[in-house]
Amino acid sequence: MIKITFPGGVAVDAEYKGMTIHTDQPTAYGGGGTAPAPFDLFLASIGTCAGFYALRFCQERGLSTEGMGLSMATELDTATKRIGTIRLDLQLPEGFPEKYKTAILRSMDQCTVKRHIVDAPRFEIAVAVSELAGA
Repeated sequence: MIKITFPGGVAVDAEYKGMTIHTDQPTAYGGGGTAPAPFDLFLASIGTCAGFYALRFCQERGLSTEGMGLSMATELDTATKRIGTIRLDLQLPEGFPEKYKTAILRSMDQCTVKRHIVDAPRFEIAVAVSELAGA
């Protein structure tokens, strides 16, 4: 379970597996700009997940990752005012074997975050009654 707390201002933290993930809003939206906004973390999770799959692909085959990188760009869908396209561009290390180029892209396509977006989970939202409410 992830515990969400409200440390002050518009900051919201998530406590998970012994770690605290701090979020805040940019100053333009009333925050202190002390941490990424939740949506920024969402976007970063897509890129880092795809990057992890590319990294593991290389590691499992003993391929060098020296100079490998990943960039991600988004395009706004003007009709919905939401992101309409996410583009991931993998920069391969010098000398990367041609025979693995298609396979590494297929590997990145298995990113768990992406798969949860494509086949979205059902959301259930409820008000939890405090155990102290009846005391």
